[in-house]
Amino acid sequence: MDVLGIDACGKQGWAGIRLTDGAYAGSLVDVRLDALVERAAGVEAIAVDMPLGLVEKGWRAADLEARVLLRVRRSSVFLMAPRPAWLEPDYVAASERCHELAGGRLSRQAWALAPKLLEARACWLADHRIHEVHPEVSFSALAGGVPLDYPKKTWRGQNLRRRLLAAAGLVLPDELGEADRIAVDDVLDAAAAAWSAHRIALGVAGRIPELPEMDAEGRVIEIRY
Repeated sequence: MDVLGIDACGKQGWAGIRLTDGAYAGSLVDVRLDALVERAAGVEAIAVDMPLGLVEKGWRAADLEARVLLRVRRSSVFLMAPRPAWLEPDYVAASERCHELAGGRLSRQAWALAPKLLEARACWLADHRIHEVHPEVSFSALAGGVPLDYPKKTWRGQNLRRRLLAAAGLVLPDELGEADRIAVDDVLDAAAAAWSAHRIALGVAGRIPELPEMDAEGRVIEIRY
């Protein structure tokens, strides 16, 4: 069983970690998400660290519940604006539209995701193998449901995440190939996404919320882990 976990990695585009039967099987990097997915032929499930489903009004229940679950890591979950806000041409207009529809403004950090969010959303709508994940939710599950004490960019945080992955059978080698030049936290996030993709393929993955909302396109809005 082959699966793929993907994380956005700035100007380099997207980084993917591929697993075979839950074990590391290689890395892929591409500037375009659709190209990366196309290169990963034969995978049964693809997990992407990016909001995919969008509500028409209000905040997503997935984000609100993930924040409660993660406690000390709650700031890693951005509140995603309703779908119409992402169609606006700039941050000011998007923030105003978000305030109108959700009662609060869109953060600049969330708006910075717009190009990759729209790119990932287009792939998600076209490919039912693609699922939304959030690495901190996945790492919390790896740790037995406990949010991690240390942020992913810290020394202790990165070592803890690598140990949790290894304990689950996902051992990341020192040499990754294509992902060798990708930031460590992006590699770890992609690996956590791959771990969740494996669980999705097995039919044992959890979901937030338990009763998911529906996107206007008829797809479920949820975070899998």
